[in-house]
Amino acid sequence: MMARAPKSGFEAPRGRRATVLSRTPQPSRDRFGRFTEWIARAMGTPTFLLILTLFCVAWILWNTVGPDNLRFDDAALGFTALTLMLSLQASYAAPLILLAQNRQDDRDRVQIEQDRQRAERNLADTEYLAREVVALRMALTDMQDEVLSRDVLRQELKTLLERLDERDQDRHVDDAPTS
Repeated sequence: MMARAPKSGFEAPRGRRATVLSRTPQPSRDRFGRFTEWIARAMGTPTFLLILTLFCVAWILWNTVGPDNLRFDDAALGFTALTLMLSLQASYAAPLILLAQNRQDDRDRVQIEQDRQRAERNLADTEYLAREVVALRMALTDMQDEVLSRDVLRQELKTLLERLDERDQDRHVDDAPTS
């Protein structure tokens, strides 16, 4: 198998160009945790209960009705081997289920913390927007007051200009030479 040359330029992230092809994938450290979750999920299904029930029924039937020379668990002793197998299964199932539950609790804690941080950001954003809306309302109120005073000022200026125009006309009439 011929190894390709390492990627260069913009083909690989900076600092990893020489090791892109030489790295081997590392096994997941969390493989056992995922396995416990899979077991817990599988043991909680109706399919698992049905298979376990069918297994127990087949075991009991084989050891009661089957040929004497092929029986391996005596019914007179209360199916000791079956009891031991079911106890062993239960003794492993409980800790596996607890491990899976602990992993779920950890994920829930992280999710709750992320939700809390998101809620804090949303609250801060909402408070900021509320302050901005109040500031805009205040600015609009001030602006409306200014607009009204500007209109009044314009009217006053217009009145003064009309008076000045009248005065100018009166002066022109008075200053006009009489012939």
